[in-house]
Amino acid sequence: MNGLTRCTRPNGSLTGIMYLCTIVATAMFDILAQRFSQIFRNLSGKGKLSEKDIDEALRQIRLALLEADVNFKVVKDFLLKVRARALDTTVLSNLTPVQQIVKIVNDELTSILGGVASHLTSSRQPVSVVMLVGLQGSGKTTTAAKLALYLKNSGQRALLVAADTRRPAAAEQLLLLGKQLDIPVYSDSGGTATSTICQQALRVAEQLGAKWAVIDTQGRLHIDEEMMSELVQLKKEIGPSEILLVVDALSGQDALNVAEEFNRRLGLTGLVLTKMDGDARGGAALSIKFITGVPIKFIGTGEKPDALEVFHPDRLASRILGMGDVLTLIEKAEKLFDDELSRQTEKKLRAASFDLDDLLWQLRQFKKMGTVSQLAGLVPGFSGIASKVLQGDEEQRLRRFEAIILSMTPEERRNPEIIDGSRRRRIARGSGTTPRDVNQLLSQYYQAKKLAKMVAKGKIPRGLFGL
Repeated sequence: MNGLTRCTRPNGSLTGIMYLCTIVATAMFDILAQRFSQIFRNLSGKGKLSEKDIDEALRQIRLALLEADVNFKVVKDFLLKVRARALDTTVLSNLTPVQQIVKIVNDELTSILGGVASHLTSSRQPVSVVMLVGLQGSGKTTTAAKLALYLKNSGQRALLVAADTRRPAAAEQLLLLGKQLDIPVYSDSGGTATSTICQQALRVAEQLGAKWAVIDTQGRLHIDEEMMSELVQLKKEIGPSEILLVVDALSGQDALNVAEEFNRRLGLTGLVLTKMDGDARGGAALSIKFITGVPIKFIGTGEKPDALEVFHPDRLASRILGMGDVLTLIEKAEKLFDDELSRQTEKKLRAASFDLDDLLWQLRQFKKMGTVSQLAGLVPGFSGIASKVLQGDEEQRLRRFEAIILSMTPEERRNPEIIDGSRRRRIARGSGTTPRDVNQLLSQYYQAKKLAKMVAKGKIPRGLFGL
């Protein structure tokens, strides 16, 4: 079939998320962030720093970065810049030099990652073209759909173009994604040349009034001359305003080699790093901009259609250093939580009247925003205390907590203090859990309620940030 197929300050929502992160947070956090936090804690106990102290800290940072699979050239340049700034006399003589060291490391990490966010650039033509390129298995087709949804949610209509004529079922996959997201897809299964498909699609996009055409090009299992020649020719014929390389962040140093070759032949305008939610090391993200000079424009943070984020270097640097990413967290919350309900949540937290009915509602909303480990990493300080909270499979824990609350009576949800031993046993039987599970939920509920109330009132518990 040819043609077109239709397919700032903690508010109530933020405080509620922090509350839930405390209850269900896991130990699945970035290893690099934990290493940095430990290094800074060691420095914080020394008062004024000597050159020897700084060199020892830099040695530990070097090991942490190399273990995270960061390119050695990046590590060398980073350490030279940090050392030069850290040995400044104003830092050495400062009463709290560790805070300045953290700032220096944060600044240099941000610089390596690109400095500022890099956004899509449109053309003067009626339809701007985003040409997605990459190897098979990098998540290119899925990313095309996510990008089109991102544009749609930004008020810019997009047309998906199924131009991968080599991979079996590539067009069918894109058609299915388009139907699920209510985004139009142009495809041609009649053996038409890729360039012809794209040119026809651009005419259709203009007729639809679409501002963007997102083209899913063919991939290969490896880079070869035929593949590159086809992409170079396609670039000449359609004149894309953006050529984005979709690369698997889990591929480590291989990602650098792929990016360098694609950039050499095509002149990339940006990168999309997929599977960032599964990369505990983060070496590719820290290396690829420095090595290639090509900015990272988006990162894939999960399997859901909306799990594509604009890449903010300063926010990722903050997350790597264990300082969270409150701006991203707020953006996620604002998309989901009703303003009035958020205000009610905040009011209840401040008054210490947040009960288990409220928690049940928050749990159900929370699951829509992403995995617990993803969200907990955005909350300042939670990466440092996560190992002290519950461990295990987060999705299973969420289901278990929900079942326990649903087994309670309305009065027990409103007033958990009345739950005694016999009530615990009854609740456990009704939820298919154990009294220990019930005790665990209640214990975490009381602890998190106390912490969330402090945060809601602007009081940051000592040690929360690990310094």
